[in-house]
Amino acid sequence: MKVKEVIQILDDFAPLSYAEGFDNTGLLVGDTNASVSGILVTLDTLEEVVDEAIKNNCNLIVSFHPIIFSGLKKLTGKTYVERVVQKAIKNDINIFAIHTALDNAWNGVNAMICEKLNLINRKILIPKEESIKKLLTFVPLKDASKVREALFAAGGGNIGNYTNCSFNVVGKGSFNGNEDSNPTVGKKGETHFEEETQIGITFQKHKEAQVLKALFDSHPYEEVAYEVTTLENKNQNLGMGMIGELSSEISEENFLTCIKKTMKTGCVRHSKLQNKKIKKVAVLGGSGSFAIKAAKSAGADAYITADLKYHDFFTAENNILLCDIGHYESEQYTKELLVSFLTKKISNFAIVLSQINTNPISYF
Repeated sequence: MKVKEVIQILDDFAPLSYAEGFDNTGLLVGDTNASVSGILVTLDTLEEVVDEAIKNNCNLIVSFHPIIFSGLKKLTGKTYVERVVQKAIKNDINIFAIHTALDNAWNGVNAMICEKLNLINRKILIPKEESIKKLLTFVPLKDASKVREALFAAGGGNIGNYTNCSFNVVGKGSFNGNEDSNPTVGKKGETHFEEETQIGITFQKHKEAQVLKALFDSHPYEEVAYEVTTLENKNQNLGMGMIGELSSEISEENFLTCIKKTMKTGCVRHSKLQNKKIKKVAVLGGSGSFAIKAAKSAGADAYITADLKYHDFFTAENNILLCDIGHYESEQYTKELLVSFLTKKISNFAIVLSQINTNPISYF
């Protein structure tokens, strides 16, 4: 199996097109055509992790965080980033980062936190915008079924838990081909009227290329009439953070004890206790101060995230319990998630869970 094939498997799980604009995801070091001997999954790619990959005969590191975040101008080994890249290149190690693509995925980072905390009735906290597209096309009646099925097979017409969704309207289309045309029906130079079906479907934006290919391959006309538009609808199955519910409400103290134990954190920094019960919980792995407002608007009793600053805690305003459990701690189970997924998809070489704790923060 080639590196590019593993990348495609990961992209099907968490499409890189949904990574945030500031991020640096994808293959950061290596060759997409290289054969894979083994995969090491890690949260961060440090020098020790590259050594671990070499020891386990893994020439592909799948890392949650990107080792190269901003541009590299030199490779002198002066910084840990440069040393990691140098060592990877010297030892033919490929490095792939998935980061915010997995943050935004329905079964990604935040779903894993919800799973560990046994949250039910889960929803995306901040649904992704401009990620749903709509296709309208016009097909002769006798070919409508064939084109529609081709679009479905390419991933079109999927809405939440439903597949093969479309809207179809029968009407009459007209066209007049010039001297260079080769019309499927009618004659060039004459205006022709044809009974047609207008097929309308929606699809996720990362499927656009394959949906359009299916349209062009299955449509009988020389010149395919179609429209693609980006919808303002929010994607309820894609986006940052999640919100769910505990099976039964518990006290703030018991809640803090629970997340400290479950998330294996040295401490939980939190806002002022209000002597309220906790039932509805919002989560966002990694730096999540930007989602405090969304958590409050969603009616969360508590919000679990990381990297909150001093003034962020004031924004609780006695309405929500803000809980900072640490950046590493909030994303630590991502490794398990990726190993589990890849193991189900790939069976001809080892998928290794890194045993190195890459948390740069210690607690005294």
